[in-house]
Amino acid sequence: MKALWMKDNSRFWILSQGTRGVFYLLALLQLPAIAWAACDDPPARRVNWLRCDKPDADLQGADLREAILEQINLSNAKLAGARLSGADLGGAQLSHADFSGAALTGARLVSATLDHAVFAGANLSGARLDRAVLTQANLISADLSGARLYQANLANANLSGTNLSKANLAQADLTDAQLPNANLSGAALSRAVLENAILTGANLHGAKLDGANLLAVDFTSADLSEAVFSEARIDKARFTDAKLDSAIWVDRKRCAPGSTGECR
Repeated sequence: MKALWMKDNSRFWILSQGTRGVFYLLALLQLPAIAWAACDDPPARRVNWLRCDKPDADLQGADLREAILEQINLSNAKLAGARLSGADLGGAQLSHADFSGAALTGARLVSATLDHAVFAGANLSGARLDRAVLTQANLISADLSGARLYQANLANANLSGTNLSKANLAQADLTDAQLPNANLSGAALSRAVLENAILTGANLHGAKLDGANLLAVDFTSADLSEAVFSEARIDKARFTDAKLDSAIWVDRKRCAPGSTGECR
């Protein structure tokens, strides 16, 4: 059988003579094309906007589930109420974007730039935000349970009432962050920086704070029972009325049951 080889967009097509060649050609035409980004495509589930430039876009309530949004520019975009579960926003430019009430369950935002972004009331449970920049971001009452924020920069971020239970914040920067009444139960904060952070009334039951920088942190009335503080720096930290029941202290001593305000 004679075959004619043709190169088209780095893909080789096999065409044979006669009816068999027509059959093969039709079959090949049914194969999915190379997934090039189509920046003019309307918002839709699984849309491919790879590296597209869409600053100030109005995508409120849009369905962008499982969309390919890597390295996209959505600075100042309006995404309130949008559905972005499973979307890939790795390396995206999202400064000042508004995600209020958006659904980002399981979304990937690794190394994304999110300074001054608004996530108030958003659902980011299970999301991946490793090494993301969230300086001065508004995460009030957001759900980040089980999220990954390894080495994320959350300096000066507002996480008041945020659910961070079982989240991974190891080596994260939370300098001057606001976390009053936040839920950090079972969270990993090993070697994180929380200098001057506010954690009044926060739930840190069973949290891992080993090796963390806790200089001048305000833990007033926080629940620190069974938390781990081994080798943490706690100079000028405030533990007024904080529950330290069975916590592991900086010297690896276990605090006595019922300890409040100080490890006994």
